[in-house]
Amino acid sequence: MPLTLAPHRARRAASCVALLALVLAGCSAPANTDSSRDHGTAGAAPGQGLPSEHVHGVAFNAADDKVYLATHDGLFRYDQSGPVRVGPVIDLMGFTAAGPNHFYSSGHPGPGVKMANPVGLIESTDAGQTWSTLSREGQSDFHTLTASQAGVVGYDGTAVLSTADGQSWTTLEPPVDTFALAVSPDGSTLLATSQAGPALSPDGGATWSVDPQAPLLQLAFFSDDRSVVGVAPDGSVFLSTDGGATWDQRGTVGHAPQAVTARAQPNGELEILVVIESAILRSTDSGITFTE
Repeated sequence: MPLTLAPHRARRAASCVALLALVLAGCSAPANTDSSRDHGTAGAAPGQGLPSEHVHGVAFNAADDKVYLATHDGLFRYDQSGPVRVGPVIDLMGFTAAGPNHFYSSGHPGPGVKMANPVGLIESTDAGQTWSTLSREGQSDFHTLTASQAGVVGYDGTAVLSTADGQSWTTLEPPVDTFALAVSPDGSTLLATSQAGPALSPDGGATWSVDPQAPLLQLAFFSDDRSVVGVAPDGSVFLSTDGGATWDQRGTVGHAPQAVTARAQPNGELEILVVIESAILRSTDSGITFTE
């Protein structure tokens, strides 16, 4: 039976689908000319710029408590003075933190970097200073990667693949055309975003379901096994506390997201980072308000 939406929900869903289609068509998010400086729930404007035009991932590193940004021009660490390049210049596409100083990524080698193109799945255990190739070199440019205790899951534009050891791969079959992936830390719950809405798997990708009432999400991130942050193509921020089964709308970043990450704070609230065009926005109240 076709899904019937209320008029306001249908209009919003249609506009989000159109915006996500534009994002799917290119590497960067659509430009936004809003010059507002309000960073609360009414929206957020770009700031003084990022270290690269294209941002593909953002992560907290538990080893040094710093923020790392994976970009078209390599990896950057945010120190007190601002972003500092780390390691070789690799166009880092899919990017995820698996633990302290432990990153996975994919993409294309920069000038002078002796790696296959695409690089396949690469790993760093020294916070991006050096990278080693694990598998699928010359085969896969993973657009999105997500890691858990069970291994790594990625989408290379052709298939959603999972690996427990970085070497052998299994093909998963979510019932949607995948855009981005997110996995719970224990590896049990997997979420795939798409123009058809998020698909959810409670068993690591063996079976899937799509809830037509779930918000249309562009990106998502599990901060723990139950808490998931989702960001829609229009910048609306959502929070699930039951592993993606239900969602609560929070605030907005006012622009299409390029990357998202989150972590728990001592007071129980989530600290959330959302990268938009030209700025990183931060929330310390579980996504209700954001500042630059």
